Amino acid sequence: MIDALRTPDERFSGLPDWPYAPHYFQRADGLRLHYVDEGPRDATRTWLCLHGQPTWSYLYRRMIPVFAAAGDRVVAPDFPGFGRSDKPTDDATYTFDFHRDALLDLVAALDLRNIVLVVQDWGGLIGLTLPMAAAERYTSLLVMNTDLGTGDAALGDGFLAWRAFSNKNPDIDIAKLMQRACPHLTAAEAAAYAAPFPDATYKAGVRRFPNLVPDRPDAGGGALSRQARDFWREQWAGKSLMAIGMKDPVLGPPVMRALHGVIRNCPPPMEIADGGHFLQEWGEEIARAAVRTL
Repeated sequence: MIDALRTPDERFSGLPDWPYAPHYFQRADGLRLHYVDEGPRDATRTWLCLHGQPTWSYLYRRMIPVFAAAGDRVVAPDFPGFGRSDKPTDDATYTFDFHRDALLDLVAALDLRNIVLVVQDWGGLIGLTLPMAAAERYTSLLVMNTDLGTGDAALGDGFLAWRAFSNKNPDIDIAKLMQRACPHLTAAEAAAYAAPFPDATYKAGVRRFPNLVPDRPDAGGGALSRQARDFWREQWAGKSLMAIGMKDPVLGPPVMRALHGVIRNCPPPMEIADGGHFLQEWGEEIARAAVRTL
């Protein structure tokens, strides 16, 4: 069994625009994973919405209502170490494969099908490796500010600066970070992003993610990501929609246009002029376009 912390439920009471009942999946290793599950279980399609660092499923609160209003099912899990999911205390627990396996197990346990894969940030680095494990489950892709961590290309200066900043701030002020990145957030919304983390002991997963980006070919996840690159380039047969937050200094237009060239038959991307890295915070327009086109 893995030693882990569990954020008290009262930390999630009264969060703005977050009426969703929690759902939990118990893994064989004892960890409890949280996910939002809205809409009919027998819906024609399911939107699988994957967040990144240092966020949680709350990031999708502007998009979930649009997907659900279309009559679809929406599943938005929290990675281990984030949101209402259990938080292993040992930093070494968090690896690329550990996170990927958690998502694969959840998809299999819920038997999700006709999936629209919705990814951003680490939701993409890991999420983009999922369909090649069970391609028959996935029909569409909505991809926002992210990349594949193939380990065979130099990491950008913006990311290296972010990783250095994160490593120097093990108790990073998540509310302050989110409000700086998304100036339109209210104080209560910014605080909601920090709700899962009462103190630094709960932030092992947050600390680890920047150091898990494959920075050499033999790094964890690198080979998987190169296989995924081949999958998206050569085998992907579903519909795709890309949206780019044009003000993202790390995973913005140059990175996304390179990724666009990898995704087979991806149409020209939506460009969100005011959108930053956490593009879901500008997500209603994107969600409506995705419902129409995917």
